[in-house]
Amino acid sequence: MLEMWDLYNGKREKTGKVLPRGIPVPKGLYHLTVSAWIVNSQGQYLLSQRHPQKAYPLCWECTGGCVLAGEDSLSGAVREVREELGIILNQSNAKKIYQAKREETQDFYDVWLFHADIDISEIDVQETEVVGVQWVNRDVLFDMLHSGKLHPMIDYIEEIF
Repeated sequence: MLEMWDLYNGKREKTGKVLPRGIPVPKGLYHLTVSAWIVNSQGQYLLSQRHPQKAYPLCWECTGGCVLAGEDSLSGAVREVREELGIILNQSNAKKIYQAKREETQDFYDVWLFHADIDISEIDVQETEVVGVQWVNRDVLFDMLHSGKLHPMIDYIEEIF
């Protein structure tokens, strides 16, 4: 099925136009992307490892992706986590912790934080997207950032964690 994105103007207002994934976003327009950080009661963050056939192969990241046409940011974050990790998150405990307008990727990027205690053995990864999962504490997360093991677009974590 063809994935469609809503297009936004520079003020983050929907234009009424949609675009199929894979078609370049026209100059001056943007689409919506999200990431979902999951933290457990021990203060550990859930990371997933990207498939080796994807861009940034084998980098670790929080789960994220593009918001579909008709979806809002929070719903897109919850859907991405469900698709990639098989985890159903509770929207009521979500908090938006970061937002950016990124010119280089022509998107509005929202980052959500969820609190959930999840047993890694119960995670059902989407094998075309994810090859591993792990819980890491804050120190390990920052070590991974500084050693280049995290996805390079996760360059904002020192601001928020």
